[in-house]
Amino acid sequence: MSDAWIVVLAVGAATVAIKSLGPVLLGGRPLPSAVTGVVELLAPAVLAALVLTQALGSGQSISPDARLVGMAAAGIALWREAPILVVIVVAAAATAVTRLLV
Repeated sequence: MSDAWIVVLAVGAATVAIKSLGPVLLGGRPLPSAVTGVVELLAPAVLAALVLTQALGSGQSISPDARLVGMAAAGIALWREAPILVVIVVAAAATAVTRLLV
């Protein structure tokens, strides 16, 4: 077995252990109010970080380019409550036009 597969299995086992730790420790009791606020904000913060690193990341550096324009256009379309298909088309078109002009 290669080193890569050993790492994959170790990370998978650690993930399962971490995810099962909460239900085991809490045992059906509600979360304390101080923890609830943090947990509610954690998912949006992680999602925003993932989106931004994909939109601005280029190897080991940050490089704003046409993807940022497409993401901004998608954000505006979502804010205007456009259907998801329209959001995708608007983002793709904005990115394509930006790449064409720059």
